[in-house]
Amino acid sequence: MLKIVVCVSGGGTNLQAIIDGVAQGAITNTQIVKVISNNQGAYALTRARNAGIQAVCIAPKEYADREAFNQAFLQEIDQAQPDLIVLAGFLVKIPVQLIRSYGNRIINIHPSLLPSFCGTGYYGLKVHEAALARGVKITGATVHFVDEGMDTGPIIMQKAVAVKEGDTPEILQKRVMEEAEWLLLPWCINLIACGKVKVENGQVLVSE
Repeated sequence: MLKIVVCVSGGGTNLQAIIDGVAQGAITNTQIVKVISNNQGAYALTRARNAGIQAVCIAPKEYADREAFNQAFLQEIDQAQPDLIVLAGFLVKIPVQLIRSYGNRIINIHPSLLPSFCGTGYYGLKVHEAALARGVKITGATVHFVDEGMDTGPIIMQKAVAVKEGDTPEILQKRVMEEAEWLLLPWCINLIACGKVKVENGQVLVSE
């Protein structure tokens, strides 16, 4: 059984896709053991509690400094003893210590086709605003392992989404969620749960 902790800052639509995937059998051999948010008002916490999942808020502003927050965050994750940590719209820089402790066991979903529109400052609607400003015809979403860089870890899978005439950032964001994110993230978790994903020489290999 793959035990996962999901970290999320906002509404938790990707979290809901994972919850539904587990409930419906699209994600096999997997249990969500904890949901962590940095935002007390995040609806993701309500989604977790409604599904009977432990939900915890650890807000940086409640700690004296970032180091104290990082230690509390690490402790909360370690208590759950997860096999995989899933960043599903988590707008907090992951402590290096966590990345080193859980090497190739942290995945993130990013709302673009990496390496486009990524790195510091590219999150939420800002990604879609940048894609529209650049005039790309295709965007999408990427699931990747987390390393010590920003959106630079080995790519597991990507899914393309068409950009249409008249798109606003909000319309494009919704299409990327519906056509890519909510499908891609559960799919990748299931592949990992089935032991079909491995990393060699910085590249992800997915077996049939």
